[in-house]
Amino acid sequence: MSDDTTYKGSCFCGSVQLLVSGEPEAMGYCHCDSCRQWSAAPINAFTLWKPAAVHITKGEENIGTYNKSPQSFRKWCKTCGGHILTEHPELGLTDVYAAILPELPFTPGLHVHYQEKVLPVPDGLDKFKDAPEEIGGSGIRLSE
Repeated sequence: MSDDTTYKGSCFCGSVQLLVSGEPEAMGYCHCDSCRQWSAAPINAFTLWKPAAVHITKGEENIGTYNKSPQSFRKWCKTCGGHILTEHPELGLTDVYAAILPELPFTPGLHVHYQEKVLPVPDGLDKFKDAPEEIGGSGIRLSE
């Protein structure tokens, strides 16, 4: 691990713990149906990291995985069911849920999959129909 800034995170019960190092590649909100169903919430706050920046420090054997599609490998604690992260191999990024990184200053920069929203968020951030072009989306922006 480098000497960069690190942030600690854990599942709900603390059986699984992790560190992320450096700064995230992006932070924002996802409104897609899959994230909403997975998180049981109207919106999901994400922090995207290069996989090398994410280090499980405790409880790796206690992590369950589910992948509904090849784009997302969702990870959770087998003890408490607390969500930990989602690996996005096609993007080369790992989403560590913002809620499990309490010391990370969460500064969202965009909304993705806004066409699927159930909760409008008029916050002045870019709202993408799906995702920015550079990560395989259409790049189409929607109004608030």
